[in-house]
Amino acid sequence: MSNREAFLARVRHAAELGRAYRVPLVPVPEGVGYIGATGDLVEQFALEVNAVGGQAYVVPDLKAAGEQLHLLLAEAGARSAVVWKHDLLDRLHLSELLAAPGVTALDNDALAALPEDERRRKLLDCEIGITSCDFAIAETGTLMMCSRPGQERVASLLPPMHVAIVERQQIVPDLIDAIKMLAAGRHNHLPPSPEPSAPSPASLPSNVTFITGPSKTGDIELQLTTGVHGPGKWRVIVVQ
Repeated sequence: MSNREAFLARVRHAAELGRAYRVPLVPVPEGVGYIGATGDLVEQFALEVNAVGGQAYVVPDLKAAGEQLHLLLAEAGARSAVVWKHDLLDRLHLSELLAAPGVTALDNDALAALPEDERRRKLLDCEIGITSCDFAIAETGTLMMCSRPGQERVASLLPPMHVAIVERQQIVPDLIDAIKMLAAGRHNHLPPSPEPSAPSPASLPSNVTFITGPSKTGDIELQLTTGVHGPGKWRVIVVQ
């Protein structure tokens, strides 16, 4: 058997094995429309976060959120953290929370002041990334993350542990709700603007990332592996 034939045989074999993991297409019945999450959105969101391989911690207030964050810093063995600039993190007094156990906070301003080589080295050395989000989607346990200055993607994609801190008011039932509110400029705790008939270019970020669980891949021999293309540990602190 030639190298080409052997290669094609392996591809056919892998494709056949992969059929067991394919999702069958089911016609959508007429009349099916918006569903969304029902019941308490915090409870539903936390359940879905846990179901997709993350770990949710529902806490009563910001003080309890800070205490839970300290436990996660210890779990990560954190010496430095790449962090977002965000209203919720400011109200949490994140800088003081990180300073207490001696964790260096690397936000946009701190990183911009460094030479490129040193900035890259410090980012690669970070054990944890700490963010909030624009919206949390209760139906699927998903975080919608909009990239902008001070809220770069690197915080949620590069460190081995990603911690997101979310408030009840950021949780929406469904992806459709999140898209509508984003288009209306109601993201990131900004004052709402009148909802447009179509997304306004001024209201949309250059990049939107959806995070559902820790990083996973099944590319290699169809074996599910976490932490290959991003954080292997995904923790969400939800403030009631």
